[in-house]
Amino acid sequence: MAIAPECDVTFTRLTQVSPDEIIAHMSDPRVAEHMPLLTLHWDHDAVARFVDAKEACWHRDGLGHWAILYRGIYVGWGGFQREGEEWDYGLVLRPQNFGLGWRITRKALAFAQADARIADVTFLLPPSRKHLGAFARLGARFVGETEYDGQRFLKYWLATG
Repeated sequence: MAIAPECDVTFTRLTQVSPDEIIAHMSDPRVAEHMPLLTLHWDHDAVARFVDAKEACWHRDGLGHWAILYRGIYVGWGGFQREGEEWDYGLVLRPQNFGLGWRITRKALAFAQADARIADVTFLLPPSRKHLGAFARLGARFVGETEYDGQRFLKYWLATG
């Protein structure tokens, strides 16, 4: 019996990851290429504010972004965050782990399908993302362009139920 590759992926809280790991991740210019909202310099204070903001989502909504581990190693962060009435799914991987995106997303979407709070999810993608066919294969529907914090994004919607 083959083991599903998603088994190698675990989700934990960002508080369980060394701030130095997050600094190195978020300071990589290859990450910034696809994050138009990434404008600050990442240091220990920035990481503390970031983690506090993500923890506030957990306290407010009972769900938020996770630190993502692959075979026990930090590879990025992401998950579900409440944006108004919608649950938005985001994923920010270290460049050397970009290839794990769909494996992690499949596991996250399985979580969403099992969670009664999440009837559907949205994805806000920067216009720099060019390979979007996998979203259609997932069943996600292009909603249109939207603006968030002064930046333009491509918005997709997916029913999880």
